[in-house]
Amino acid sequence: MFGRKENESAWKSRYPDLTTCIRCLEEKDVEGMDRLLWCESCRETARQKAAAWGWGFGILLAGLLAAWIWLVVQPSQLIVGGWIATVVAALWIGSRVAKEIAYGVLRFSNRKAAEAFPPKREE
Repeated sequence: MFGRKENESAWKSRYPDLTTCIRCLEEKDVEGMDRLLWCESCRETARQKAAAWGWGFGILLAGLLAAWIWLVVQPSQLIVGGWIATVVAALWIGSRVAKEIAYGVLRFSNRKAAEAFPPKREE
């Protein structure tokens, strides 16, 4: 429609077919890379690590909220279900927000690539 091939994006057309992943320093097909030149396996690893951090923060947040509700608010037996739902919502929302922030930090810092050595080429 705009002069590009159907499945080709503008940034991918500027790279050769095999490109080095910025994270693991392995040569992979450019079709499996994203704009930051991370391969699918590196992105999946970062997502899993971010999910673990997210759930940890969500559990911490929910625990602190439950302690605050129990000690400060001191709910009556009449609306305990509402307070439990509030804590569960804080767990879920807190974990999702923390997961996205952790994933962004992992993508931005790219620590592993800064410490990596390029693979030795066979000649």
